[in-house]
Amino acid sequence: MSLTDKAIERIRELIRSGALPPGSKLPPEADLAAELGLSRNLAREAVKALAVARVLEVRRGDGTYVTSLQPSLLLGGIGGAVDLLQSDSGALLDLMEVRRLLEPVATGLAATRISDEGLAEVKRHLDAMREARDDVEQLNAHDAAFHRAVVAATGNESLVTLLEGVSGRTLRARIWRGLVDAQAAGRTLAEHEAIFTALASRDAALSQAAALLHVSSTEQWLRTHLRSTASKGGCDTIVE
Repeated sequence: MSLTDKAIERIRELIRSGALPPGSKLPPEADLAAELGLSRNLAREAVKALAVARVLEVRRGDGTYVTSLQPSLLLGGIGGAVDLLQSDSGALLDLMEVRRLLEPVATGLAATRISDEGLAEVKRHLDAMREARDDVEQLNAHDAAFHRAVVAATGNESLVTLLEGVSGRTLRARIWRGLVDAQAAGRTLAEHEAIFTALASRDAALSQAAALLHVSSTEQWLRTHLRSTASKGGCDTIVE
């Protein structure tokens, strides 16, 4: 472990122990360095690294504060990383595999916890998807909102953030454009309807199975598309 890593770990320990709770202000740099037994340079580098990780927030002219430490904040950077990985077909398929492992189980859990209001929100986005079946932008927006509402019903903020990061907006747009071009949007809409029907019955096993079928068929379409474009030696024609 480098000296900077050790400095980072010491500040993390102060946060974990409650000595620096969420919302608290860090001592001035010199005092922090003395408290940790570090040089000011090491303390400064550790603070910078934790600010990049969104654990700390540097407010110009005011000081440095511990953030809320909410999962939505700390895990929110995943989406940006996913966007950067989308030019790599191997990484893209890995991300779809992660989604296939997580989303069906989350959907099954949602079936046991979803409220009437949550179910109504899922249906609202499903209805909007039906109406916008030829509008890729609207399909993409309501598709993302549909799945977000489903996973939000689990009450697990970390799971919501992870899945939203893995299933980024740009990736969804690429897939929807390809499905519309291939006239496969109707089949995919039917898969969303099956998920909603299973959720409405509060059937966890059926909801998990419906979500697995949907994610697996999307993954299979993407694999076929990537193989096709690779064999032609061309670029991905559905990248926005």
